[in-house]
Amino acid sequence: MTDKTKVPSRVFRRADEDAQTARTGTHTAQTEDPAYRLAFQDLDFLLREDLRPVRFQLELLKPQLLLDEAKIASMLVMYGSARIPEPAKAQAVLDLAEGDAARRVAERLVAKSKYYDVARELARLASAFPRDEKGDRHFVVCSGGGPSIMEAANRGATDVGAESVGLNIVLPHEQAPNPYVTPSLSMQFHYFALRKMHFLLRARAVAVFPGGFGTFDESFELLTLIQTGKIERMPVLFYGREFWDRVVNLEALAEEGVISPRDLDLITWVETAEEGWEIIQDFWRDREG
Repeated sequence: MTDKTKVPSRVFRRADEDAQTARTGTHTAQTEDPAYRLAFQDLDFLLREDLRPVRFQLELLKPQLLLDEAKIASMLVMYGSARIPEPAKAQAVLDLAEGDAARRVAERLVAKSKYYDVARELARLASAFPRDEKGDRHFVVCSGGGPSIMEAANRGATDVGAESVGLNIVLPHEQAPNPYVTPSLSMQFHYFALRKMHFLLRARAVAVFPGGFGTFDESFELLTLIQTGKIERMPVLFYGREFWDRVVNLEALAEEGVISPRDLDLITWVETAEEGWEIIQDFWRDREG
């Protein structure tokens, strides 16, 4: 071979080329029947119950490829309520409360509104982390893509001109991504299991703010994975100890013998963004050392 010899990288037609040809082909009784559709263009086929394993694979693969292409090597994942108002909207929450019981709930939500600002500031700090020598990005902020604490996380990244990830989920009631998620990193999931997997595949630190069932589900699965050795230990920051002590008695679990006292050390209690970010940096700095 000479230096001018060129070997093609592929000899088969690309899938998108055949897909375009299939769209513009002849129209007969045979070609109009669903059986004739290319399998990957046949939405009815892909949505069959039998294809659930394929959909699992696709939902695992698509975000993986998008995050790889965005050179996101690690993330700071932030969990928290979709109901806690930002401080600027706290008065509106109080004004809408009707009756004593609703007023008490509104007051509790407003009392936690400070964590919106804490989450936003933590996201700002993490988003300033520089790329490594390969150009990969680290501690990219990732939220569930929704409102409240999730919005604060993505908003903090936007404050400093950084991109951030939003992993949304299809729910029976409409849930649009918050406006601060980077559009090309805003992803939607059908399966909760795959969504939670993508939260943790690149997580190198997790910040947990006050929240409900969803926050409990995500954070306690993380603690279980670390406890059982399925994933390596990482900083797990819990914000709002007064809230957490009120809603779950972790010490009682140890006293009852259903967890080990050392399992309580998997959680680091923090209140400020600066303290949390320092803990994250110290953890990985010590590991590198």
